Amino acid sequence: MKGFVPTPRSTVDEMVARLFISRPPRAGDSVLDPGCGTGEFIDGVLRWCKRHDVPLPQITGVESDSRHLSALRKKYQHIPAVNIEHRDFLTEFAGSYDFIVGNPPYVPITALSEEEKTRYRKLYSTARGRFDLYILFFEQALRSLAPQGRLVFITPEKYLYVDTAAPLRDLLATHHVEEIHLLSEDTFGDLVTYPMITVLSKSTSGTTHVQRRDGTTTTIKVAGADSWLPLIDPNTHDGASATLADLCLRISCGIATGADGVFVRAADSLDPNLKRFAYPTMAGRQLTPETTELPRRSVMLTPYDSYGRLLPIEELGALGTYLSQSVNRIQLLGRTCVRYKPWYAFHETPLLPDILRPKILCKDICERPRFWIDQTGTVLPRHSLYYLVPRNPATIGILADFLASPPAQDWLNRNCQRASKGYLRLQSKVLQRLPVPREVVRSVLGNEASWPVQPHTPTADLFANL
Repeated sequence: MKGFVPTPRSTVDEMVARLFISRPPRAGDSVLDPGCGTGEFIDGVLRWCKRHDVPLPQITGVESDSRHLSALRKKYQHIPAVNIEHRDFLTEFAGSYDFIVGNPPYVPITALSEEEKTRYRKLYSTARGRFDLYILFFEQALRSLAPQGRLVFITPEKYLYVDTAAPLRDLLATHHVEEIHLLSEDTFGDLVTYPMITVLSKSTSGTTHVQRRDGTTTTIKVAGADSWLPLIDPNTHDGASATLADLCLRISCGIATGADGVFVRAADSLDPNLKRFAYPTMAGRQLTPETTELPRRSVMLTPYDSYGRLLPIEELGALGTYLSQSVNRIQLLGRTCVRYKPWYAFHETPLLPDILRPKILCKDICERPRFWIDQTGTVLPRHSLYYLVPRNPATIGILADFLASPPAQDWLNRNCQRASKGYLRLQSKVLQRLPVPREVVRSVLGNEASWPVQPHTPTADLFANL
């Protein structure tokens, strides 16, 4: 199975102990490891049963990667209670089990073929957006779990809050999520996944015990598809009376052309006939902690008018000629978006009426969140940048100062998804939830008469006097 990473023995033993903490296995019970790899969890069950002098349950290890099969079958050939099955757990259902334990493969949608994406979306209600295979393993494991059965998985923590995992959170909340344990970042050594253990029983819902990475604990009641992070971290909203989304016209990822090699050109060598289609542009890598002025070394050739409408090819003149050059046209035709868009369109339609305004820029992946102001509103950010458009351009400095403040930085550090090597991954949905203190909102609004403002509530009426 692609995405396989061995689980450390100490973590395996901890998970197996949680699997049997309420009830040890009895003769005739069944245990499943749905992606057994080289057998770490099977070994963990065997160790636990020997240590506690408990008869072995029937243990099934499912593995789709044929490279592991010979060693697995040889390893367990003298243990009748262990059965190794060569099949794809996600596409072949094979009965129910009293206990399920394992480390599902972490495989992002970008590593799947188009055929795999289509098949999984037909089979799984949780296969939405940019799903990861471990999300589907949860859904299939719940189908395979017997009533009152118990499941223990180790996965990335991000299913707690990313939009893609909203259907999974909704599904898990219909059962009893008994425990959420956030593990040390270095659990898998150099592979930084920010792992967590989920303990679930297939029964009516109840309270959830949470153990945070700093060792503190809490008890919560999970519910529905909304992010569970505010429940886990009581300081998520910090008592603020508005969010950043309330004060911005738009918070979004930059433009994805699908072919930057064609559309992005050096400004100093641009054909003069193309200048009327060119806007200054930049990518995240061009912004460093030392950057004080936005670089304008590159331009984005844009076959759209200022309203974001794609121009007919015959109206593009020199740009149409340039895009039609054989080397450029071949590259543009190789993009997936041309299945449903004109061949020269961007991968995603640019919302130019929103983007061409004074805005704040930030990198999508960063060691520490930093923010830069595009006061002219002429820069087109590429896909590795996020942009925040204040409802009132006059407040852009106030918002930028707030974003650089310790309270905002601390909140982002606690709520952003983790990338490798301790870096943060900023996302629009997280930025939108950033709580804004009352005094900052007062400065933005210039009017105290409209309070209080409820978080996550549209507040367009608050800006009528600005």
